[in-house]
Amino acid sequence: LESYHNATQLHKYGFVELTRRFNDVLMPEIELVDLKDKYKRKRMKGHFSDRMIEELTEALENNNQAILFQNRRGFSTIVECKTCGHSPQCPSCDVSLTYHQYKNELRCHYCGYKIAMQQACFACASVELDSKGFGTEQIEEEVKQLFPKAKVGRMDLDTTRGKYAYEKIISEFEQQELDVLVGTQMLTKGLDFRNVKLVGIMNADNMLNFPDFRAHERSYQLMQQVSGRAGRTKERGKVLIQTYNPLHKILQQVSVNDYESMFKEQLEDRYNFKYPPIYRLIKITLKHRDYNKVNDGADWFAKSLRITFKKHVLGPEFPPVSRIRNQYQKNILIKIPEKQSLTKTKEAILKIKNSFLSIKDFRPIRVVLNVDNY
Repeated sequence: LESYHNATQLHKYGFVELTRRFNDVLMPEIELVDLKDKYKRKRMKGHFSDRMIEELTEALENNNQAILFQNRRGFSTIVECKTCGHSPQCPSCDVSLTYHQYKNELRCHYCGYKIAMQQACFACASVELDSKGFGTEQIEEEVKQLFPKAKVGRMDLDTTRGKYAYEKIISEFEQQELDVLVGTQMLTKGLDFRNVKLVGIMNADNMLNFPDFRAHERSYQLMQQVSGRAGRTKERGKVLIQTYNPLHKILQQVSVNDYESMFKEQLEDRYNFKYPPIYRLIKITLKHRDYNKVNDGADWFAKSLRITFKKHVLGPEFPPVSRIRNQYQKNILIKIPEKQSLTKTKEAILKIKNSFLSIKDFRPIRVVLNVDNY
């Protein structure tokens, strides 16, 4: 969005638009599937709607391939005890552990901590454990159950850890040794598979509801990229997007390929709420093992910044995951209006940082300055 704004409105650099696909191939047909309605009518099998199963069956019968996209690896996001509601947490981060079925272990996606899958609840020793959420492993499993004859591959960080694993999966799919490929956002960028007829996005909502001012723009780009994998030869491809909210503006814009109205809308929002590209952003993160120290340090830092920058300072605030690798983190955001001098801003921030680090109690706190942190 920033680049588009720079090119079309500020004319900082040239702007060239591609309006057609190579060889005049048709854009894929995009269909939104309403999960709420499908669950109500009991037309779901696992995480697959009846439409998705129909299209997959048709693609496989015609010897075409399909890609299924789910932006979360592992089998299920949270393992929860049905009796007391306890779910295993990572000891050094503030997140619950993700269940990985192929190694039968629970793993933290932030620091790599892992333990064997528990047979009983750690808190109340009940054996009734329930898993919530779904990742690529679970989708792969379900495809195998629904289509026992289909050859299914999976491509995420877990399957591509080996040296040539990435190339191996891609060449297998290119040579049509695999019928269905399930994967995370690794699949989205720049791969050219000739025989892919169908692309399925399993759940578009978890991308859209991410707490970040660029979540909508990112989801648009990601869905656009994934759908670009379908129908890259003579036959027109098909894209199915499963969602609980098919009337969402971004999904509507993806379905009709309307980048311009997405750009205008997002830009208006950014203008109203003072975000880039209208304002510049600087994010200051304070990290330390001691919770109180980070709290006091961040308050002091924010107070000093407010004297200079007044209402343009946001925070201090804990991020969604406030502790990673035993370090507590707290963020302060500074917004810089267009007319403000960047050199003077930089000098003022560095001055405050130096006086912060000269205070004995705050010296062990790590201060990270991140300019344009998106």
